[in-house]
Amino acid sequence: MEYTIIDAHAHLWLRQDTVVDGLPVRTLENGRSFFLNEVRQMLPPFMIDGKNTAEVFLSNMDYAQVSAAVITQEYIDGIQNDYLSEVASRYPDRFLVCGMCEFRKPGFLNQAKELISKGFKAIKIPAQRLLLKDGRVMLNSEEMMQLFHLMEEHNIILSIDLADGAEQVPEMEEIIQECPHLKIAIGHFGMVTRPDWKEQILLARHPNVMVESGGITWLFNDEFYPFKGAVKAIREAADLVGMEKLMWGSDYPRTITAITYKMSYDFLVKSSELTENEKHLFLGENAKKFYGFGVLPTLPYIKNMSE
Repeated sequence: MEYTIIDAHAHLWLRQDTVVDGLPVRTLENGRSFFLNEVRQMLPPFMIDGKNTAEVFLSNMDYAQVSAAVITQEYIDGIQNDYLSEVASRYPDRFLVCGMCEFRKPGFLNQAKELISKGFKAIKIPAQRLLLKDGRVMLNSEEMMQLFHLMEEHNIILSIDLADGAEQVPEMEEIIQECPHLKIAIGHFGMVTRPDWKEQILLARHPNVMVESGGITWLFNDEFYPFKGAVKAIREAADLVGMEKLMWGSDYPRTITAITYKMSYDFLVKSSELTENEKHLFLGENAKKFYGFGVLPTLPYIKNMSE
């Protein structure tokens, strides 16, 4: 069975050089980065220059037959707006890119206006990073609500990762009530391995809200492939809100330090816990409709030398 596959959660950057919670994130060599207080394998070791480029990702996408991807952002990678604007310009049929503002301090509304004027179709908020030591940035603050009304007016998609559990869910409920036409994608499958994860999933009961599974193989890394716990969680989420509200995401490239890119979805293709129709919806059809992708390339299967 052939599927239209769209990755709803991936990352690109040229170099990591930033600070999060007062601690550095710096690109090293051989795919490693100094991450907060230790050296971590941020990329596969063959990406020796530390560059996580669109071209390398496209090679992975073509091999894995992934037609398109949503490029999100996170503060641990630094703000990548300039590079992602170039990526969107070069590969408009393969990537939808999210802009990101400096939401950790006031003044982000004007930044968002600039991103919208430059043609960004989505904005990312790594909301789990807003629980700052010197004061929490509330998602329902006055400036945030102005931002969400602006995005709703201009049909800009909100991509957002929430803190573990239900901590930010009441704020999201207020945003959804205030902006019923704001399209929202909840990331990391509600931080599925943490307590109260289903409270985030239940946000997708609202018509304008979807949930994507970026990072689900990371969250179930301890059990590893074929990630039976992840399949079970997807089944549970579908029972709560319907499979038409869920989308596949990989969290590329960090997750492919442990598995290949194709493995980040083929455990679902091979699962008997999902119907063929559910697989089609989850792996690409839902994302195609939600993000508004147009005609997608047909990618042939290339036989491996080991076959």
